[in-house]
Amino acid sequence: MSDVKQIATRESYGNALKALGEEHEDIVVLDADLAASTKTAVFKKAFPNRHIDCGIAEANMMSMAAGLAATGKVPFASSFAMFAAGRAYEQVRNSIGYPHLNVKIGASHAGISVGEDGATHQCNEDIALMRSIPGMVVINPADDVEARAAVQAVYAYQGPVYMRFGRLAVPVIYDEAEYTFEIGKGIVVREGKDVTIVATGLEVSQSLMAADILAGQGMSAEVIDIHTIKPLDEELIAASAKKTKRVVTVEEHSVIGGLGSAVCDALSSKQPTLVHKIGINDTFGESGPAWDLLKKYGLTGEGIAKTVAEFLN
Repeated sequence: MSDVKQIATRESYGNALKALGEEHEDIVVLDADLAASTKTAVFKKAFPNRHIDCGIAEANMMSMAAGLAATGKVPFASSFAMFAAGRAYEQVRNSIGYPHLNVKIGASHAGISVGEDGATHQCNEDIALMRSIPGMVVINPADDVEARAAVQAVYAYQGPVYMRFGRLAVPVIYDEAEYTFEIGKGIVVREGKDVTIVATGLEVSQSLMAADILAGQGMSAEVIDIHTIKPLDEELIAASAKKTKRVVTVEEHSVIGGLGSAVCDALSSKQPTLVHKIGINDTFGESGPAWDLLKKYGLTGEGIAKTVAEFLN
C-alpha cells in the first residue's frame, strides 16, 4: 500500500470548496475556529470575504448557516464531526433539517482514525445521528476522487447534506477520468460470489485489501462502496445479497445506527440475508496512532479478512 497515493479526504474537501468558489459566487463557507484542520483555510485564502470564522460556537454557526441558506446563499458549515453532529445537533435538526434548508455540513476528523486526539474527539456516532433527521442526506466518501466529486454533487443538490471526512491520509482507489458520483448510488468496486462486503469511507480501501487476502484463501468477495448512506442504494445491496447469500458491513463508526443498521433495515424487507456488522462495538475510542487503532478494532484489511473468513466458515 506504500506505493499507492494517499490523501486525507479533509484535504479533498478544502480543495473542492476552492474549486466551487471559483465557479459560484453564492457559496459561503463557515468554520468554528478550525479552518486549518478542516482545510476550509484553502477556501479562505482564495475568498476571504466569503469565509466566516464563527469561533468555538458550533451551534451558533449552524444557525448562521440556516439564515444564509434562507437568503439564497449556499453555506458549507464546517467543523469536526464531534461538534458538527454532536454539539450542534439540536440546531442541525430544528434550524436546518426541519425547514429543509439548503445547508451543507462538512464534518472532518470523524471516527477513531482521528487517532491521538482520543475518545472525546473520535465521533463514532455521527452517521446514526444525522441519518435519523428526516430529509438529511448523509455522505461518507472513500477517497480523494470521490470526496471532491461528492462536494460538487452536493452543491448541485437542493436540501440539507451531511458530509463525513477523515483526518487520516487514505489510498486513492478511483481514477478521476473514469469516475462518476451520483447521490444515492453505490458502486460495485469488485465482483464476487461468496460474500458481499458493503463498506463506506476509508473502509472501502481496506475492504478491497481484505478481498485480496480472502481470494488467496479461496473465497470470492464482492465489495460495494456505499458513499451515500442516506438515501441508501437498497436495490444494489439487495441484488448482491441475493447472489452471495451473505453480507458483511464495514464502517469506521458504531455498529449501532450506522451503515450496518441501514443495510439491515433494507435487507429485512427486500432480501432477508444473514448480516455481520464490523465497526465500533458499543464502546468509546481511545488515544493512539490511527493505524494502530484501526488494527486493534479489526478495521484494517487483515482484520476484516479474518472476520469475514470466520463468518463464512
